[in-house]
Amino acid sequence: MENLNFIDPLLHGITPNPASKLSVKNLVCAGISSLVIGAVLKKVGHNKTAAIVGGLAVPLLASACYKHLEKSSKAKREATESSGIEYNH
Repeated sequence: MENLNFIDPLLHGITPNPASKLSVKNLVCAGISSLVIGAVLKKVGHNKTAAIVGGLAVPLLASACYKHLEKSSKAKREATESSGIEYNH
């Protein structure tokens, strides 16, 4: 018989790796730090480097916002959903 691990990896005990282990707080600090470092580099006169470093701030802050919204919506969803088993007493 063929090795059919590609069909459903969860059935074979293969769990996907989490996308990021960074917390929302770490992402926000990295985004704000990127803005500050970019501003300092621009003030010193390194315009191209400042643009690159400062450009990292938007994706970092956007991913922090997404992660926060995902976390809050997941908690809200878990609070409102039922297990599907209803007991009538």
